[in-house]
Amino acid sequence: MSFCTAINCMDGRVQLPVIQYLKKHFKVEYVDTITEPGPNATLAKRISASAVESIHRRIRISVDRHKSVGIAVVGHADCAGNPAGEREQTEHTLEAMRYLKEMYPGLPVVGLWVNEARGVSEVGDHSA
Repeated sequence: MSFCTAINCMDGRVQLPVIQYLKKHFKVEYVDTITEPGPNATLAKRISASAVESIHRRIRISVDRHKSVGIAVVGHADCAGNPAGEREQTEHTLEAMRYLKEMYPGLPVVGLWVNEARGVSEVGDHSA
């Protein structure tokens, strides 16, 4: 079995497109999904220590127990948890990626954007 980790918004509209994208990108069978409202902003700004620690606790389970081969952080259009536009959300995603790469230096970290049509594109890739 092979896994990767998605730190995705809780918005149900973006779950399947992200899972489908990551299964191909990381060449895995399964995607462990950590959901939060606006997780790219949560990790970029790190205002709520409890929310950030909750995300890390779940990442560690995915990495330690499922041997996740990579991590993705996701932003998307029309996000209720992070209502910023695409440009600002991309900045949040890039900062979240930098932070995750510091915390998990042995794993590739990719940033994703899901547009209004549910198309997925990369905003950055910090490979290990």
